[in-house]
Amino acid sequence: MIPESFIQDLLARVDVVDVVGRYVQLRKGGANLLGLCPFHNEKSPSFTVSPTKQFYHCFGCGAHGSAITFLMEHTGTSFPEAVRTLAASAGMTVPEENRSPRQQQESVRRKAEESRHTQVLDAAQAHYLKQLRASPAAIRYLKQRGLTGEIAAHFGLGWSGTDRHGLSQVFPNYDDPTLVESGLVIESEDGRRYDRFRERVMFPIRNVRGSLIGFGGRIIGKGEPKYLNSPETPLFSKGHELYGLWEARQSIRQEGQVIVVEGYMDVVGLAQQGIANAVATLGTATTPDHVKKLLRASDKVIFSFDGDGAGRRAAWRALQACLPVLRDDIAIRFLFLPSEHDPDSYVRELGAEAFRACLADAVALSRFLLDELASRHNMNEAEGRASCLHEAKPLLAAIPECALRVQIEREMAKLVQLTPEEMAQILAQQPAKPFAPAAAPKPAGEVTASSAADHEGGHPDMGYDFAGHDFHDIPADEPDFPDYGQFASQGGGEFTGGGQRAGGKQEWKGKSDWKSKGDWKGGKGNWKGRRDNDVGGFEGRRTMPSLAKRLLGLLLAHPELVDSMGDQQLEVIDHGPHLGLVRDLIMLAQSSGARHVGALLEAADSDLATVLKGLRADILSQEDLPDPQTEWDDALRRIEFDSAKLEMAKLAAAGLSTDEARKRYVELSSRMATLKGAGIR
Repeated sequence: MIPESFIQDLLARVDVVDVVGRYVQLRKGGANLLGLCPFHNEKSPSFTVSPTKQFYHCFGCGAHGSAITFLMEHTGTSFPEAVRTLAASAGMTVPEENRSPRQQQESVRRKAEESRHTQVLDAAQAHYLKQLRASPAAIRYLKQRGLTGEIAAHFGLGWSGTDRHGLSQVFPNYDDPTLVESGLVIESEDGRRYDRFRERVMFPIRNVRGSLIGFGGRIIGKGEPKYLNSPETPLFSKGHELYGLWEARQSIRQEGQVIVVEGYMDVVGLAQQGIANAVATLGTATTPDHVKKLLRASDKVIFSFDGDGAGRRAAWRALQACLPVLRDDIAIRFLFLPSEHDPDSYVRELGAEAFRACLADAVALSRFLLDELASRHNMNEAEGRASCLHEAKPLLAAIPECALRVQIEREMAKLVQLTPEEMAQILAQQPAKPFAPAAAPKPAGEVTASSAADHEGGHPDMGYDFAGHDFHDIPADEPDFPDYGQFASQGGGEFTGGGQRAGGKQEWKGKSDWKSKGDWKGGKGNWKGRRDNDVGGFEGRRTMPSLAKRLLGLLLAHPELVDSMGDQQLEVIDHGPHLGLVRDLIMLAQSSGARHVGALLEAADSDLATVLKGLRADILSQEDLPDPQTEWDDALRRIEFDSAKLEMAKLAAAGLSTDEARKRYVELSSRMATLKGAGIR
């Protein structure tokens, strides 16, 4: 784990303008810099970088974040890799926490092993590309499938050749154990070796960072199996990876959704017809890890399966994998094609627009769940309805607490002819153990990506010429994006951020607690260095008074305000109504040391992350105030005045029957007079 303190020191040293400027041409635009967004196609610049806030935001597609986030999103590197890259550029060494010398040695050994595997896979890929150019039969097969050289180059398609020892031309030391460990060569019991892939069109499989991790091969003649994957290796685990996700990343952003199909050729065939936002599972059932990876790519996922029995069974397994990560802000749907078609054949016969029309009619997960359950039972008799509910209980229990779960439970109540109250009572009487989809097998080793620079710029044309096309990215229409409401640092209206929190449940013990560098027990875990990639949770809507908005806006624009806060100010915030997020933001800034928006983004791991997400455009457009401390003090005086006024009203309503109450009333009256003298009304 990388210490949070180091991350904050790093963000204080690097300049987001320099980092972004390596990839995006920026020009001055007032206090900020403007450029064409690297995350979606646009002709006029909507991508803005703030040097003072150390923060970037695209008003077109909503991409936003710090220097670390930019490297992760643009180059596909992981969080630790992005930190190490930035640290190297700043002359800093990333410390390792809680790692013994033995663990560090094991990490070095594992990285060296993964590097060897990557090298042999890259060498094999170059061989397969060369073999394709020399194979009329393989080229003819791809043409018959309607593929052009452009698409073949985009996906790096190759040909294994027919020689049982073809890779011996690439690796003179054919007995190298790495060839077997990486899945390229098979060693029989008698010690003889031969290539795993023969007479197959080769589909290179890349991870989310663009690194080659394995292959899939499709036989073009007679033989079984039709598709053959690399085995489980330190780099490759089919239960964790999705074919085509690297190649589809830009189109997924542009289309606003990701399509999940069952085969390599479905992905490539759809891309050939201009539908380039499809990915495929690797010959295995959809796993929870697949779903998490999909939801990181897009908040709208459409599973496209054949309409036959096998397709519906695959869809049901996918639905079960989705249940534990359902949220109200995502959409998961299911498309069932006619039984005689798969996505590739459908789009080739009927065209891209027909397939898009099918996508628009895809069935919602909730509808598929209820219809599938109902189809398994006789819903015309009490026994069938009871049996249906019995089967549904563990599935419902697997869904996190959110509005969608409530909606599905109400629909289920109608289906089994119960009232919502009766349904809730039955579910409460015998709580079902949540359905737990089978976990995907863990890869043989922890994957470390190669340098992002090795993959920058995509995959060049390797000489394909069988369709007369040069390689270029597949064009896609620009999507429509939601309008992010304006955030007013001072003024009325409602702020609708995301997230639900148990406001008011934590008690503060004083200023010393704010300075704590340890775990925070009042929230969702540890602020320090937490980099949890799991999905889940619920983003609801919250109405926030204008004064709370004003404080949040001031803190986000000027995190240094927390340095001058005394006990009296903290007490005002502690007792003020609707200030839970303000308290959380102050605690985050105090404990993490973050002093600009970009750094706060990296430190936030709770409802605050949702609030920052909702405010990202408005934070960037705010002008720096000449005297933020005066603005802050004024807002706190207003909160204190309103709190005192409310407390006085309650004391008066209670009749001021005790000496203590009368004394408190006089104190509050005196304090209000002082505040009025300071201009508060």
